Amino acid sequence: MFKKVLIANRGEITVRIAHTLQTMGIRTVAVYSNPDSAANHVASADEAYLLEGDSSADTYLRADKIIALARQHNVDAIHPGYGFLSENAAFAENCAKAGITFIGPTPEVIRQMGDKIIAKKTMQDAGVPVLPGWSGSANTSETELQREADKIGYPLLVKAAAGGGGKGMRLVDRSEDLPAALAAAAREAGNAFGDSRIFLEKYITRCRHVEFQIFGDAHGNAVHLFERECSIQRRHQKIIEETPCPILSDDLRNKMGSSAVKAAKALGYQNAGTVEFILADDGSYYFLEVNTRLQVEHPITEETVHADLVRAQILVASGEKLPFTQETLRQSGHAIECRIYAEDPTNNYMPSTGRIGCYVPPTGPGIRVDSGVSTGSEVSVHYDPMLAKLICTGQNRDAALRRMRWALSRFVILGVTHNIAFLRRVIEHPEFTSGATHTQFLTEHEISSNTAIPEDAYIAAAAGKMLASGKLLVSGKRLASGGISNATQSDTRDGSTRGTSDQSPWGVSGGWRTLAS
Repeated sequence: MFKKVLIANRGEITVRIAHTLQTMGIRTVAVYSNPDSAANHVASADEAYLLEGDSSADTYLRADKIIALARQHNVDAIHPGYGFLSENAAFAENCAKAGITFIGPTPEVIRQMGDKIIAKKTMQDAGVPVLPGWSGSANTSETELQREADKIGYPLLVKAAAGGGGKGMRLVDRSEDLPAALAAAAREAGNAFGDSRIFLEKYITRCRHVEFQIFGDAHGNAVHLFERECSIQRRHQKIIEETPCPILSDDLRNKMGSSAVKAAKALGYQNAGTVEFILADDGSYYFLEVNTRLQVEHPITEETVHADLVRAQILVASGEKLPFTQETLRQSGHAIECRIYAEDPTNNYMPSTGRIGCYVPPTGPGIRVDSGVSTGSEVSVHYDPMLAKLICTGQNRDAALRRMRWALSRFVILGVTHNIAFLRRVIEHPEFTSGATHTQFLTEHEISSNTAIPEDAYIAAAAGKMLASGKLLVSGKRLASGGISNATQSDTRDGSTRGTSDQSPWGVSGGWRTLAS
């Protein structure tokens, strides 16, 4: 077993991984950039070392710096988390060359699944259903592309071969829109991935995004740990996930799970991964991609199968067999995850930056919060704006939803704009409550979060408690009780000041209510 593991990431996932490693008796090493010097993930580790620089490109994406630190401090293995270098085959190879175990799939599988064209062909050969599409030569003329697109039919997607996260992707509804979409997708893919290759794929309207957690080991074992429904998305990125999928029959679940295991075995897959599918209204499903890493939404699987997926990753990476078999895996209850972002849903989900003046997450039975921030944390322009993941469980979907509504109403974040009110409106929507979700849900229902969070009184009380304890921050300064009535909040985006009144602990006329928006 490893004695020391470096976590090549930041934020909530580093805190989460460090917790499991430490409970296994393994020493943890964190890395951090200049803006993250006081970040929570730094304090969560046993050791922490600076990656000089501010941007991701200069720090968390610098494989050479990370491996050099790992060697210098006698690290046995590196866990990449998700994002950054987690699906970088060259990084995995360089870890091996340095005598360090990469906690994830083999470099060959990462490279194979990182190319969406190769991945689709591999799955087709393995007998996994794939969407109709075209992935021909890069030298294909625009006229030929137009002909192939017309054969597939509209709507269709233009997608980046090396893509992910919605980048290099364009929806085309009409034949005449194809040339502009091809040019835009190729340009964006080239900028984002250094690879401008694109392919075409049939677009299924009102489909669901259903993925299966897979796990494999070096001894030939492969299993699935059931599905996750991930259809609530903005800009092709998930914001709400749940398991089980509310409309999946046992028969369809078994078929899709069998396809996911078939995909894992075709790849000789080792460690954690996810096979993503598109599910149509008629029950047909199609391979989308394989994510060769731990997923953001892995906690809902952990909560319903009662297994620590990070612990399983560590065991498999150290050469042990999977700690579970398909026969022993059982799913019980229901779990929902909401991603809490520092962003403005009313302004095209524009990221929000600044210092968190008050952070009070909900607590209670069946509530889990994976977070990398606290009161006083700085939300930087340099990194992804996700603040936390709120996971609620219940004996069934209704119970989990009730708990999630309550938990969202009790989640207090002041100082940055966030999406909590927006998330609550989504889960309270009658169509979501009934389970009638699909990937165009947000667009179709035009859910707004223009109004303040309904539980204004609770947020005021929470801010008052923080104020009384001297923990509330305004413009980076801690305020003592009684010093609020004449204070001003001067870190607004437009540089203006927000006055406060004597009517509440934070000022009903502007302060906390605006900050809580």
